[in-house]
Amino acid sequence: MARNLEKMASIDAQLRQLVPSKVSEDDKLVEYDALLLDRFLDILQDLHGEEIRETVQECYELSAEYEGKHDPNKLEELGSRLTSLDPGDSIVVAKSFSNMLNLANLAEEVQIAYRRRNKLKKGDFIDENSATTESDLEETLKRLVGKLNKSPEEVFDALKNQTVDLVFTAHPTQSVRRSLLQKHGRIRYNLAQLYAKDITPDDKHELDEALQREIQAAFRTDEIRRTAPTPQDEMRAGMSYFHETIWKGVPKFLRRVDTALKNMGINERVPYNAPLIQFSSWMGGDRDGNPRVTPEVTRDVCLLARLMAANLYFSQIEELMFELSMWRCSDELYGRADELHRSSKKDAKHYIEFWKQVPLNEPYRVILADVRDKLYNTRERSRSLLSHGSSDIPEESTYTDVEQFLEPLELCYTSLCACGDRSIADGSLLDFLRQVSTFGLSLVRLDIRQESDRHSDVMDAITQHLGIGSYLEWSEERRQEWLLSELSGKRPLFGPDLPKTEEIADVLGTFHVLAELPSDCFGAYIISMATSPSDVLAVELLQRECHVKKPLRVVPLFEKLADLENAPAAVARLFSIDWYRNRINGKQEVMIGYSDSGKDAGRFSAAWALYKAQEELVKVAKEFGVKLTMFHGRGGTVGRGGGPTHLAILSQPPETINGSLRVTIQGEVIEQSFGEEHLCFRTLQRFTAATLEHGMNPPVAPKPEWRALMDEMAVVATEEYRSVVFKEPRFVEYFRLATPELEYGRMNIGSRPSKRKPSGGIESLRAIPWIFAWTQTRFHLPVWLGFGSAFNHVIQKDIKNLYMLQEMYNAWPFFRVTIDLIEMVFAKGDPRIAALYDKLLIAGHRDVLEGDPYLKQRLRLRDSYTTTLNVCQIYTLKRIRDPNYHCQVRPHISKEYMESSSKPAAELVKLNPTSEYAPGLEDTLILTMKGIAAGMHNTG
Repeated sequence: MARNLEKMASIDAQLRQLVPSKVSEDDKLVEYDALLLDRFLDILQDLHGEEIRETVQECYELSAEYEGKHDPNKLEELGSRLTSLDPGDSIVVAKSFSNMLNLANLAEEVQIAYRRRNKLKKGDFIDENSATTESDLEETLKRLVGKLNKSPEEVFDALKNQTVDLVFTAHPTQSVRRSLLQKHGRIRYNLAQLYAKDITPDDKHELDEALQREIQAAFRTDEIRRTAPTPQDEMRAGMSYFHETIWKGVPKFLRRVDTALKNMGINERVPYNAPLIQFSSWMGGDRDGNPRVTPEVTRDVCLLARLMAANLYFSQIEELMFELSMWRCSDELYGRADELHRSSKKDAKHYIEFWKQVPLNEPYRVILADVRDKLYNTRERSRSLLSHGSSDIPEESTYTDVEQFLEPLELCYTSLCACGDRSIADGSLLDFLRQVSTFGLSLVRLDIRQESDRHSDVMDAITQHLGIGSYLEWSEERRQEWLLSELSGKRPLFGPDLPKTEEIADVLGTFHVLAELPSDCFGAYIISMATSPSDVLAVELLQRECHVKKPLRVVPLFEKLADLENAPAAVARLFSIDWYRNRINGKQEVMIGYSDSGKDAGRFSAAWALYKAQEELVKVAKEFGVKLTMFHGRGGTVGRGGGPTHLAILSQPPETINGSLRVTIQGEVIEQSFGEEHLCFRTLQRFTAATLEHGMNPPVAPKPEWRALMDEMAVVATEEYRSVVFKEPRFVEYFRLATPELEYGRMNIGSRPSKRKPSGGIESLRAIPWIFAWTQTRFHLPVWLGFGSAFNHVIQKDIKNLYMLQEMYNAWPFFRVTIDLIEMVFAKGDPRIAALYDKLLIAGHRDVLEGDPYLKQRLRLRDSYTTTLNVCQIYTLKRIRDPNYHCQVRPHISKEYMESSSKPAAELVKLNPTSEYAPGLEDTLILTMKGIAAGMHNTG
């Protein structure tokens, strides 16, 4: 027993030793960490016995010793300790470390929120570290007015005319199940409350109990998804954030904007219809390489979103009726209320409140009762269309477009203001108006994404059917000429007799859904792998042929390095077509892809190519008098264009944002940005403040000599990267053997396949599993490969280049961000662990992260957990892949609380009865993947 106490104290002591001094006075991270860990180890011992707890602690200590001395022998020792566990024990240990990493993340999130609150209380933002990643709106406004001499009116004008459109995508990178995310949220809440100032002993006792309950509930929940999600599941998961945080978060954020403006001397509120924040989605609309997204799926997710939106409005309308009990109103409103009062005779008993007819002396309630009836019908009609495909509720009794919905609410607002009740109008009614302006009737607008080849195949089927030749064999000129003549004509191109393959029926089916559903369901039609004007014109023609009432804007997506370089010329050719220029009304959106360009050329070259492409595209748009919106397809990881929001926006080339920004929020980034109220608030604030600042205080443009140096480095970096990834004949084999890429699909974290084409090498592999695999092994190859050679090349060529690079780092935000993110990846990497995955070594690097002590501290606290999981993963992969690898297994040690079967390990192993591997191996492997993803804060 004494030894156990000593052991328990030792983890706590090690945590404190890893971070010997507090980074700052308000630093409670180690305390939080130790508390959660203590609770977890006690639960582990209660459920599975003392021996398993000791095993977990021994593994932790071996990892910590390795982290201290970097002695590879410690990894071997840890490996033999882990491989001696029987299947059930090995699952319990992997699950324990995965849970401990999640708890470490939660401790860190509570600590960050705690530090922010303290700063806000002190009014102290001028902290160099957070200044680079934070965008406090009030600070930004003060800086623009105080230091940059903008007038408050100019700032207000820019702010109310800007738009940030956040596009939620179902990229399969969220490796934590929703059931666990909810429990994690409650752990965070209880931990934060436990350290609140005015807490009584009884509160403390109850919170501690609640904390233990949630930690145990999370540990007892199966972390592994046993079936892959459908696109509808992904959409529901994405939309749950609207319920949880975004719905209430948007009006709350806009109130804070009003306050910030007031503090600056502007006595006006942001107009409720100013499009500051918009939300779109790809969930159920992105069919690029995902055969599971069918026209039926697209129809389902649109109706589901409409149902959710009507339900959210409906749940608030009675509160609003309670609030607006005034009798003074404008003549116009009274006239309308009188009319409604006379026409409605019935008592509606399916409501909870106000189910008798509302008397005329409460005119606002009469108006809102009618709004409530229509919302009820709107919701029920969507529900029956979704479940039966038809509805008895006539469309006239529902809301079909947002103007109808806004009109009675605006009437109430202007009437209150006219009667001297503006302060009442600016309460819940204003919040409600802002929600209607932001979310509309469709909650989010769904983008459709499809590969350009699929449209060409449809065109080919049509031209062959018409007997005028094969579209696929025509030159670009011939294609354009034919498409334009059809677009200018009136005759229908094809009838129901067009011979269709399954693929062609699918593409046409999607256009029919666009024609059938209300147009406010949809946003943009994105064409991936778009290279020429005919790709865009083909989609325009298909929209016309399928009778899409309000055609979607068509957005070409440029991803590969060569496509990015050719994008400006392709867009210029498109703009020089008169028909197209008349169609777009002076506005065009272009999407640039960060993931595939990074996979194609490495992070460094891709970043520079994206920068230059944007500059050129803006020039082209200016020449043709078109306002360009850039749509940034950024992932969560650095290899896929991720990184702190504020920095990413402020490092974009000057004049490329101009007050309108569209950006994807993918996979695990949705949880990190919107998982809690305060995160939602900060996300909206960051995007709004950084977009405003980029427009009013643009970053510096690079000097010609900086450009020349970047060009030279990019050529070397791309050459080096491609010579390894694409030209080294054994690279694919090495990649498959050295990483868990082949096993990625078993995590069931997304609905789409991990490859575009089932056969094929690195080219056909999707960017997410590509980055995921390298993140798991802590080798991060796609981020840094080519980067070192590029630097060495220019410095060896002329030492003066070193000084130029330093100048670029200090003066040019884009270059600084690129370097800082690569440095952050180095800090997460571990060459010795990567060397254990294979015997190829990587050059070491100096002490990184000198500039960010907080991140350094956080990574240190996490390293020992992650290392154990890495070693466990390596040896599990070895056992899965090498039938001749045998290890001596010790007797089973983990006790089950209820010993129900003669084989104690059987319970855990039974969760995966169909695995083709030896018992327990597949689950252990997946648990290590999930744990490492949590430790790296990134998946793909």
